[in-house]
Amino acid sequence: MISAPLRTSVGSALRSAAASSMRAPVSRSMATLVDEKRLPAKFGGKYTVTLVPGDGIGKEVADSVKEIFEALKVPVQWEQYDVSGETTGGDDLFQQAMESLKRNKVGLKGILYTPIDQTGHNSWNVAMRQQLDIYASVVVCKSLPGFPTRHDNVDFAIIRENTEGEYSGLEHQSYPGVVESLKVSTRAKAERIARFAFDFAVKNNRKKVTCVHKANIMKLGDGLFLNTCRRVAEQEYGHTGIKFEAMIVDNTAMQLVSKPQQFDVMVMPNLYGTICANIGSALVGGPGITPGCNFGREYALFEPGCRHVGKDIMGTNKANPTALILSSTMMLRHLGLESQANLIAGATYDLVKEGKIRTADLGGSATTTDFTKGLIQRLL
Repeated sequence: MISAPLRTSVGSALRSAAASSMRAPVSRSMATLVDEKRLPAKFGGKYTVTLVPGDGIGKEVADSVKEIFEALKVPVQWEQYDVSGETTGGDDLFQQAMESLKRNKVGLKGILYTPIDQTGHNSWNVAMRQQLDIYASVVVCKSLPGFPTRHDNVDFAIIRENTEGEYSGLEHQSYPGVVESLKVSTRAKAERIARFAFDFAVKNNRKKVTCVHKANIMKLGDGLFLNTCRRVAEQEYGHTGIKFEAMIVDNTAMQLVSKPQQFDVMVMPNLYGTICANIGSALVGGPGITPGCNFGREYALFEPGCRHVGKDIMGTNKANPTALILSSTMMLRHLGLESQANLIAGATYDLVKEGKIRTADLGGSATTTDFTKGLIQRLL
């Protein structure tokens, strides 16, 4: 069974992730209380949180969050690091941000650009997760009231293993024109992400966990992941009544766009997780409205669930800040600031439902500034 330290951190994680798609406060039966020992210390009545706005639209939507927090007098002070994946020589600033995250234990970030060119640095988004062992990514894809999409009543959670698989970053050229990329799979990490997914299902009254894999081809790597998830389901969570099923990843993609209502909780390796999260985000309205979070034993990092930098609209004041705003409310719940989280999340959902202030991605013409001001007016 899960060790006590892991259960404690998972309990806090589930508290944050579950509430991301809810306006009402989380009931005590759905999540454990936040373990005060795992929270950062308060100084002057405020929590210190690391803020990394990221590239593209990152600073614009981060400014929106900061304005909302200031207007509501949320007891959070920021340690901001303007790390960028687009500039060379930013390693020192990245390391400063990492030290801040280790010190504060909680962070809010946008998406950092990762260069495609072979001479560019490796992904700093991935580096953060690996160095801090933030092993569980949670993205809740849920239909928003008042915003119709092709599919109605979509409500599923994607639990993604964050630290290994194809994102291990182990590549080499064995011969000119021949490249070998290593996909690393371990039983230990498959076990802990499977347990995280089932704990999420138990604490949030979910009925089914779907393991997404490609074990028919990668019989050892994905076979290990699938068999581990199945064993955890049968031996550790069989008594819960939660249904377990497995689905090949390419079929999953088809099923997501044809009948997404069949999914409840989905657990999968790293690469499949980012693909399915993008599909899920598109089903409910796009990257501008999908929040996300990442958890480990000690650290929690909150960021948009659909990881795009939005370079095409950078600096145009057209970005939808909803995803980062909702991610920040998940962070507030993690810190135990339930009332502020519910106020901000509720006002955000109401603003989208009302439909008078919508950014371009939601079919409107409102600016980032318009959306932020409209939200603040609802709060005050």
